[in-house]
Amino acid sequence: MTDNWLNNWFKARDVALWGVADLSEFTGDETVPPYRHGVAFAVPMDKGVMAAIKKGPNRPYADEYVRVNDLIDAIGEELAGALEGRGHNALHLAASKRTDPLKIAGAFPHKTVATRAGLGWVGKCCQLVTRRHGPWVRLGSVFTDAPLIVAKPVVRSFCGSCRECVDACPAEAINGAEWSAGVGREALLDARVCDEYKKRHFYEFHQGHNCNICGAACPYGLKSLKP
Repeated sequence: MTDNWLNNWFKARDVALWGVADLSEFTGDETVPPYRHGVAFAVPMDKGVMAAIKKGPNRPYADEYVRVNDLIDAIGEELAGALEGRGHNALHLAASKRTDPLKIAGAFPHKTVATRAGLGWVGKCCQLVTRRHGPWVRLGSVFTDAPLIVAKPVVRSFCGSCRECVDACPAEAINGAEWSAGVGREALLDARVCDEYKKRHFYEFHQGHNCNICGAACPYGLKSLKP
């Protein structure tokens, strides 16, 4: 199958950043549907909102977080329906939905689909970093058995010696380690420390699973403010 229809499908919905991941090595994982491909896509957050949360989340950020997640879920459900309409199996993975409260995690990491679909790398802040928007994006994923053309995965970090997110984290939950393919979240971030700090200090804006002070400090994100 050529992917021209998929490219046109995303273009019609103004989604510029998307790709297809080969997830065949995960098909034995009970948390993942037995489909070898994952379609990853990213929706940018409002840049002005993101630039304004260096000291912590606020109401505009919480509202934007919900708006973008709702948009991602709508796109994901529509894409799964489009794939099924073409005779394939497909399943949309909900945006930012925790299914394991103990591990503070979802059913399957959107970041894993995104890096294998070539969208970006995992930064020291443990968020996906894209060259165009930095970490100022939210991610969507659709699993499918459609015979799509897969992208070249991103397997290493391009953060280099930068420590802006590490130094910005008020919880000191980020240890500064550099990601590469196969490195788990626990090697980069103490998720429990991050989560508890957010609940203590920003409970009013608990719609999101992170305060994103680290993401707001990312030079890749700040660079996107420039014309």
